Amino acid sequence: MLERDRAGRGASWAAAGMLAAGVETEPGEAALAALNRASLALWPEFAAELEAASGVAVGLRREGTLMLALTRDDLASLRFSYEFQRGHGIELHWMTPREALAREPHLAPSLAGAVFSPGDHQADNRALGTALAAAFRAAGGDLREGTAVTGLDLTAGRVTGVIAGERRFPADTVVLAAGAWSATLPGLPPEARPPVRPVKGQMLAVRMDPAAPLLRHVVWAPKAYLVPRADGRLIVGATTEERGFDPHLTAGGLYALLDGAWRALPGIEELPIAETWVGFRPGSRDDAPLLGPAALPGLILATGHHRNGILLTPITAALLAESLLTGKVPPQMAPFAPSRFRAKDKT
Repeated sequence: MLERDRAGRGASWAAAGMLAAGVETEPGEAALAALNRASLALWPEFAAELEAASGVAVGLRREGTLMLALTRDDLASLRFSYEFQRGHGIELHWMTPREALAREPHLAPSLAGAVFSPGDHQADNRALGTALAAAFRAAGGDLREGTAVTGLDLTAGRVTGVIAGERRFPADTVVLAAGAWSATLPGLPPEARPPVRPVKGQMLAVRMDPAAPLLRHVVWAPKAYLVPRADGRLIVGATTEERGFDPHLTAGGLYALLDGAWRALPGIEELPIAETWVGFRPGSRDDAPLLGPAALPGLILATGHHRNGILLTPITAALLAESLLTGKVPPQMAPFAPSRFRAKDKT
């Protein structure tokens, strides 16, 4: 495995680690919603196996997720999402403001309503990257960090390995999993370049008292989401910006996050800021991942996961492994074939 920087330090490091297969379900995304739910079902066993293999706790927390409405307009939007998601078999519970405040007393007392999703959880995404690298090495994997791929090794129009500087690494099959940078891999011909772009997200974290946290559940507010960690960090995210690889934090971006968080959780204004950062989600044209053979023989894609990369980790690994071992595309992976975009481009 070749990594130009450090493993798990790209979008995986910048994420919030929400496993939101239920509340992320949206109209027009039936195939993606099914994949999300299938991956969420794998998470408990996946986390236990990974922790045993790596010795690193991945912080899987299963308290569930709250979605808030702060105004009448918010309430109407929340009711629509609630009915739509319930219609797809997702377990959700409508809550009065009093019931929501009983569960999370520090929420804004003027909130209009809430929905509780017991099946949507969180994991510590940074610990996950560390654990995956440790488990890979423990299993005998060769992880080359600080090793940028500078080209593809091609034989008779087929990928037979990769080039990193002066070294060649032969392979029966090459898996391209470079996130938002996947389309920039040197040596990719235009027809094999995945339609993946960076979607910028600004985020911040504040510091709570771990013994008396201001929040215990993941909360989706109208203008921000809040993710509490066991160590007292409270993550606030995230902007969605089409700005390319712009690495800069902006006053407007941070203000929007803080304002959205404060409206849902007023006590946040007293908390010290622990960290601010920028990440780049790998976005595709339909916000769904690209999984499977590229237009270039010998090259397989595992990219374009947008905001669901942490959630989709176990099922992506399982489907790619099955495909590599059998030479066939598993049925669950077929709707996400990279060829779906090539077919549309020809029409």
